[in-house]
Amino acid sequence: MKFKTFAAFVGPSVFMMILFIALPLVSVLIQSFQITQPVMERIEVETCTPGFLTQTCVTEIKTVPIIGDDGKTVTTTEWTGFESYRNVLQMDKFWAAISNGTPGEILQIDFWKALRFTLMFTLVTLPLVIGVGLLIALTVNNAVRAVRGPVIFISLLPFIITPVIGSLSIYWLFVGDGILTSMMERWSGQNISMFAQAWTVELLMYFYRVWHVAPFAFVIFYAGLQSVNMDTLESAVIDGASRFERLRHVVIPHLMPLIIFISLIHLMDCYRVFEEIVGFRAEAHVKSLQWLTYDFLRPDDAGNRAISRASASAMLTMIGIVFLLILPLRRTWRDHKGGSH
Repeated sequence: MKFKTFAAFVGPSVFMMILFIALPLVSVLIQSFQITQPVMERIEVETCTPGFLTQTCVTEIKTVPIIGDDGKTVTTTEWTGFESYRNVLQMDKFWAAISNGTPGEILQIDFWKALRFTLMFTLVTLPLVIGVGLLIALTVNNAVRAVRGPVIFISLLPFIITPVIGSLSIYWLFVGDGILTSMMERWSGQNISMFAQAWTVELLMYFYRVWHVAPFAFVIFYAGLQSVNMDTLESAVIDGASRFERLRHVVIPHLMPLIIFISLIHLMDCYRVFEEIVGFRAEAHVKSLQWLTYDFLRPDDAGNRAISRASASAMLTMIGIVFLLILPLRRTWRDHKGGSH
């Protein structure tokens, strides 16, 4: 293929990636090393009580932001190095908890609390998504042809629903006098509040993620099962291999590239968990790194946003994703090099 032809095909994609991915990423990186604050001034403000003869006026000094000629607040930007990262990580409190022999206090720090939940959410749901998706794919692949279509359609419904709507659906089933909560209370004879403690909220969020994402793994695995070498399977049956042995030694090795692909997608998506916290209204119990970044961007009482800390939190989230992807990417690279020889 000529270079001009290649550039004509690839050029628009590269341009869009630079415009919408690379440049915003560089902007966030730069903002994480800066602090932008409004320029303040101290002015005398006189307030008077209503009335004429008995009117009382009081003069006080107030600090207010300076408003420019364009009607916007005048701001100043300073380079602060890693100050925003230190404010997010709060390493002084981290090491104080370690030195005092109270590591539990680390989880009182917002970033480390969010990191704990994000890692747990990602690593717990990953094997469940792969296992449930593979189980559905094997079941559908071995089902009678007449029922495969309806089963595939029903299995894909959770994945078709948008994440926020899906999480709200699970939330309504268990919150207050929800259908499933009422059934459990009738069965146990006790009052049940699934959203009163953090661990039950986390369990419901794990359940929702597996319910929502397993259909994606199912579709990928079902497509991969159609290309399994039937001669190899028949040879294994003749040799007396059980169903589990055929699955372990023939099917799973054949699906391993797809397992790695699903793992990569799931790790990147789960580490940025956000919709579940919104749908379950769980910010009082759990925080994720993505939610922490959003929380920094919410304006305070004065209307200011902690953009520098939000940028630092976003960069730390991206670094965490890279670390999680190292192992599957190394496996993919090793398989690629082995197959190229």
